Amino acid sequence: MLTQDPFPLPFAADERIVVCGGGGFIGGHLLADLRRRGYTKLRAVDIKPLKHWYQEFPDVQNVVADLQEKAACERALEDAAVVYSLAADMGGMGFIENNKALCMLTVLINTHLLAAARDAGVQRFFFSSSACVYNAEKQLDPNVTALKEADAYPAMPEDGYGWEKLFSERMCRHFTEDFGLITRVARYHNVYGPHGTFRGGREKAPAAICRKVIDAKLSGNHEIEIWGDGLQTRSFQYIDDCVFGTQAILYSDITEPINLGSSELVSINGLVDIVEDIAGVKLRRNYNLGAPKGVNGRNSDNTMIRERLGWEPSISLRDGLEKTYRWIYDEIQKAAV
Repeated sequence: MLTQDPFPLPFAADERIVVCGGGGFIGGHLLADLRRRGYTKLRAVDIKPLKHWYQEFPDVQNVVADLQEKAACERALEDAAVVYSLAADMGGMGFIENNKALCMLTVLINTHLLAAARDAGVQRFFFSSSACVYNAEKQLDPNVTALKEADAYPAMPEDGYGWEKLFSERMCRHFTEDFGLITRVARYHNVYGPHGTFRGGREKAPAAICRKVIDAKLSGNHEIEIWGDGLQTRSFQYIDDCVFGTQAILYSDITEPINLGSSELVSINGLVDIVEDIAGVKLRRNYNLGAPKGVNGRNSDNTMIRERLGWEPSISLRDGLEKTYRWIYDEIQKAAV
């Protein structure tokens, strides 16, 4: 049975670990945890200028590079033992539905990183896939049956982003079969938490709802716009569970893609209810039926991860949202000064 602490160090503390997408939301939290666990030879790679990284650590080798370029991937993985491939051009549903070509171009990152990892003799390679790979016909009802790993086929993923993720999953499989590169793949389900995007169009639903509720509370205009009819359902995974599960899957013997997400299903209306309760405010809801809203229902079937790891994400949505709300509130207040 796995527990959140302590977590064993499967590799020597001075092995080179490279986090691609290290300037992003999940990458920043992963690096913070790796540092806490005692790893000392960390490299973070991201296309954003350092001032735009979500978290930056002075004892980490921070590299600004475009991993869509083959040479940049080769340089990034020099002397690497372990690689976390988190880099992607993506965001929330609004970004995904309106930028399908940009999402698909991320396949260049995954292709070049896998080839570079093979050539560098990397010991283990983690790829962050997504629940967007799942067949859309299994997500038509808000009262969705939780999605198990086999439901990715026959293939009908989210257009653009989902196809890129599904294709990259297959590349990981074949790099293992053909070249012996040990790869692990987790399908992330809606990760949220502090130190993430909450404005600008790339934010996901929990952060967007927190920001809208905070803006309404601070402005006194007690209204909120909700994309869709609010009946669509999702599960949302707090970042701490994601970071722990990511490492546990990488060091496991699970060779096929596996769900990494909470099984706590909630409607978007229910999500707003929770954030309103945290904020101590009640808002009038305006439903934008023309806005991107994604599939009607999506939830994670955690049977496989419970069987294989003896663990599953367990941080409640209420607890995670309270931490996320407090962080976003403080950030909005700081920006107003």
